Amino acid sequence: LGEGEVFFHGERLSAAEGLQRVGLAPIELAPKEGLALLNGTQASTAFALQGLFFAENALESAGHQSQADIAAAFRTLLGESSELGRSHQRCEKVQDPYSLRCQPQVLGACLQQMRFAAQTLVIEANGVSDNPLVFAEAGDILSGGNFHAETVAMAADMLAIALSEIGALSERRMALLIDANLSGLPPFLVDNGGVNSGFMIAQVTCAALASENKTLAHPASIDSLPTSANQEDHVSMATFAGRRLRDIYQNVSGILAIEWLAACQGLDFRKPLKSSEALERGKALLRGAVPFYDKDRYFAPDIARATSLLETRELAATTPLQLLS
Repeated sequence: LGEGEVFFHGERLSAAEGLQRVGLAPIELAPKEGLALLNGTQASTAFALQGLFFAENALESAGHQSQADIAAAFRTLLGESSELGRSHQRCEKVQDPYSLRCQPQVLGACLQQMRFAAQTLVIEANGVSDNPLVFAEAGDILSGGNFHAETVAMAADMLAIALSEIGALSERRMALLIDANLSGLPPFLVDNGGVNSGFMIAQVTCAALASENKTLAHPASIDSLPTSANQEDHVSMATFAGRRLRDIYQNVSGILAIEWLAACQGLDFRKPLKSSEALERGKALLRGAVPFYDKDRYFAPDIARATSLLETRELAATTPLQLLS
């Protein structure tokens, strides 16, 4: 339309200039299309679909068919055998904590919700949410309620809960890594503990982000306030339901990035033993951007680099897992 503003290669421009730079002309709306854009579910569906793509990225970094698919993904990542795996054959631990042992069950449940949300949003994106509906060939005009985005709001709520659980599980794994009594690694994943605090505060950051997501994941679809003299007396809150997914995803990306940093640090402490080929590729990718922590240093740039590798799907590309497709 040429209205508003856009980002073009990181630069904020007017929409008109952005279209001009890419050689496109503004769209001219036909009759009723303006109302359809403003009054339908397009904006909320777009936000929710964006959240769906976020969720797929987060899950790749990390009975029911979804549970079986997650278990298969873990087998792909861990490989049939590795030096590290063989070193645990005579491990004295009887059972791992739930955050390790139950990952297929928890992440499988998340994947199941994501798949259902994906199916719902694809149907909505290809449907008609205008009001009234005009059937030109039949000469009919019908007043209806397809504009009500309850379906979109509930799908976005599902994605919010699934994303939050992915982050919560990652934070728990991170906590296990830095606990010397549970991991067998140096306390807080650093030499000369006491002088160096290592990943201690990084785990606090994970806990803070995971807790923030618990509030953000509160269902938006259960809220409603009447407007327009009680004509619009029940609304879906779908736009907010979709919009807050970006905040949740950014928090989850930060948690996963910190866990990735910690996991690579732990693998370095296990040298010369190696993990699977897939996990070693992931470690090599990170080590190309972030060196080993031999002593305390400012964490923020390293977290930002790891987060960028996650969000640009460079880590996912090392071992593609087609979980939502």
